[in-house]
Amino acid sequence: MEKFLYSIGEVAEILGENTSLVRFWSNSFPKFFKPHRNAKGDRSYTRKEVETFRQIHYLVKVEGYTLEGAAKQLKENTKGAFRKAKALESLKAIRRQLVEIRKSL
Repeated sequence: MEKFLYSIGEVAEILGENTSLVRFWSNSFPKFFKPHRNAKGDRSYTRKEVETFRQIHYLVKVEGYTLEGAAKQLKENTKGAFRKAKALESLKAIRRQLVEIRKSL
């Protein structure tokens, strides 16, 4: 069962990035993120926001978009960016599995 809210640390771990980058992207894309805050002020994100982070990660880190270009892509072509990000995640998972199989041989 998936969680409803993810801490900023969990989002960073999912993306393989550090929390400061996640915080930076959250602040750079205010139209896409409305983090929930607990009493301490820690940020938490919904599953949909985690998927948006994955799309931004794909667009900026893999495709080489600027922040402005990534924001434009997200507005204009959300489904396309989402599909590419999901495909990349699937390929990474397959690669991890293959590496584990190779280690066990």
